[in-house]
Amino acid sequence: MKKIVVAESLADSGKELLRANGFEIVETDGTVADALVKAPDAYGLLLGTKKITNEQILQFENLKIIARNGVGFNNIDVDFCAQHGIWVTITPTANASTVAETTLAEMFDLSKNIYNDSTAMRNGDFSDYKHSHRGFDLEGKTLGILGFGRIGQMVAKKASQLDMKIIYNDRFAKENDVATAVSREELFKTADIITLHMAVTPETANSICKAEFDMMKNSASLINLARGELVKTDDLIAALKNHDIYGAALDVFDQEPLPMDSELFQLENVLLTPHIASNTVECMNRMAVDAAGEIVKVVKDNVAPQWPVVKGVK
Repeated sequence: MKKIVVAESLADSGKELLRANGFEIVETDGTVADALVKAPDAYGLLLGTKKITNEQILQFENLKIIARNGVGFNNIDVDFCAQHGIWVTITPTANASTVAETTLAEMFDLSKNIYNDSTAMRNGDFSDYKHSHRGFDLEGKTLGILGFGRIGQMVAKKASQLDMKIIYNDRFAKENDVATAVSREELFKTADIITLHMAVTPETANSICKAEFDMMKNSASLINLARGELVKTDDLIAALKNHDIYGAALDVFDQEPLPMDSELFQLENVLLTPHIASNTVECMNRMAVDAAGEIVKVVKDNVAPQWPVVKGVK
């Protein structure tokens, strides 16, 4: 019976699919190091957001596929995997709607001060918050979407019901009924809310920095549910502290978990969540089944997976 390592938590639906196809599931303490101790002979590795090193990859003697239980893959050296004939897959269709919903939730909080007002109330603060903490309407505002793949397009679709003007910037122009393609500079200068939905590449890493914050309106906010590495954190903190921008909502960080001594915790104009944009029961089940299905294709059926980032050897 071939072993499949679940290096991080996986919904039962994914485990059931693997067992139904005759695999032995090896669960770990959430680390790749533990996976190597328990199953160095594993044929497949189900990985979340934890980083796996090239040295660790080589220690799995039979490894055919690393199936990411999610969309991003910046925790894996995909070029290295390609050189060694190891498939790397993602689950690109499973989380788009959920992440788009979470994006809207962040927008509503930023515009209505829901979390801050709730916290003040719980602390017994019934001062003049109705006047001092007024929010703003989303209707009539401009939403700028940076990165217009599946998630970005889903955000546009859902946000279109809010009577917002929707603009986007992407490397590839795409026909869309509700969003208009604009230059990167125009997006940063005109959007009231900017939401990031792009991958981390050498070109995009730390690409949201002081220059971008200087272009943004003082009343504009930034939402990042993509990857923390897209934003230069020190520049964002400075922009928030100096009120160069109105606020931010961050679900991802360049270091996770976010260190408790981070200055972000001291700022009232930033909403912080611990990488939960896709954390719903339904989405976790979809991702688990899709990721497990890729392993079944490669290891059992000896066919190409549906969503490869890297081609391996069949």
